[in-house]
Amino acid sequence: MKRRGLVGGLFLGGLAAAAALFGTAALAQQLNIAIATGGTGGVYYPLGGGMANVLTKYVPGAAATARVTGGSVDNLKLIGSKQSEVALVMVDAALDALKGEDKFKGNKVEVRTLMVLYPNRMHVVTAEGKGIEKMSDLKGKRVSTGSPGSATEVMAFRVIEAAGLDKDKDMRRERLGVAESTNAIKDGKIDAYFWVGGLPTAAVTDLGASPGVKIKLVDHSDVVDKMNAKYGGIYSAGVIPAKTYPGQEKDNAISVVQNILVANADMPDKVAYDIVKTFIEKQAELVAVHGEAKSITLENQGPKNSPIPWHPGAAKYFTEKGVKM
Repeated sequence: MKRRGLVGGLFLGGLAAAAALFGTAALAQQLNIAIATGGTGGVYYPLGGGMANVLTKYVPGAAATARVTGGSVDNLKLIGSKQSEVALVMVDAALDALKGEDKFKGNKVEVRTLMVLYPNRMHVVTAEGKGIEKMSDLKGKRVSTGSPGSATEVMAFRVIEAAGLDKDKDMRRERLGVAESTNAIKDGKIDAYFWVGGLPTAAVTDLGASPGVKIKLVDHSDVVDKMNAKYGGIYSAGVIPAKTYPGQEKDNAISVVQNILVANADMPDKVAYDIVKTFIEKQAELVAVHGEAKSITLENQGPKNSPIPWHPGAAKYFTEKGVKM
């Protein structure tokens, strides 16, 4: 009886060891991908959620999730600390992170481009009756320049500077996200706000559709040359077409910067390859989430749209598809 019990115990112990080993192997094969996005009122969050669903659905062993963040600056810090594997960011913030400048002073991030996403448009938003027709009219006004940790704040400061204004002396400044900024305008707590995002941005649409509010978008494309002279040729002039938002009756001349998808330099090449391959091949599913995903094409990839070094795994895929890297 003792011998049989010993054999049985050894057998069961062997099964347990095998099960433990198998479980460890299964866990090792699971690919957890946290995607850093932005606030709920912008484009990053819904698009990032769509990306997480697509990766989980089509990449074997992948479990991807989208996380709400303060925006590009926060996202790049998450990439640097390896708390997120992938992030949606603006090129200007990524360049600061790569060089260890501005908000990343002394803390360089080994960030790499996975793919170019879509152009981000700077909105300078106000309403009729606020006395704001042009950038110089922001002087003395209550203005939100974006939430802390956002690339909206980075770019807003550069637009304000290029317009000849002082962000600290010439305005009473708030630091609100786009949804909070919209509510603050409705409640009469601020006069204008900056927001850089895709078209249309849900929170700006909400403002335009609000009863008793007539939206006004302030032209500022004339600042682009000054911005590029100081920060490199990463900005361009663009337009938010008339009727993009309720009550917007004319084209709005603006500044534009590219959005990119990034990872840490140490992401395995195959993971980077699989991510970009999946997003290109399943682009239609991303477009169904948000129209800005229409820009996620092979034609828009390559160094011309991102000065951030490309991840070798991503570059391999795009090279195979004929993109000049």
